[in-house]
Amino acid sequence: MSGINKVILVGHLGKDPEVRHLDGGVTVASFPLATSETYNKDGKRVEQTEWHNIVLWRGLAEVASKYLQKGKLVYIEGKLRTRSFEDREKVKKYVTEVVAENFTILGRKSDFENTPAHSNATPKSENEYLDAEQVSGDLPF
Repeated sequence: MSGINKVILVGHLGKDPEVRHLDGGVTVASFPLATSETYNKDGKRVEQTEWHNIVLWRGLAEVASKYLQKGKLVYIEGKLRTRSFEDREKVKKYVTEVVAENFTILGRKSDFENTPAHSNATPKSENEYLDAEQVSGDLPF
């Protein structure tokens, strides 16, 4: 029996995607994503924020570099991956990342007025939401 490795996140970009071009012309983009939840503790409302390392490959990375910016609200589907590396002192470090398989930009249409894909968009009202603009990409493995 095989397992399931599926991650679904909705959160805000902590910074603009960082884009790199690897050998062979492969593009990779990465950014931190913040998810928040609130709960009551001793009668007080507490907000807890988690930060997730998001990685996108190839065409998906190219699209992310054009349309995602710090603060944007996105829905991301992907898989958890843990990789290791040695730091400068030769200490082995581990990092867990979400390798995105697709993403959807969330928000009101007015949030997209200044982006190239929606430069001609005219929202009917401030509360009109986008139909899901979903982007998918191939994984590098």
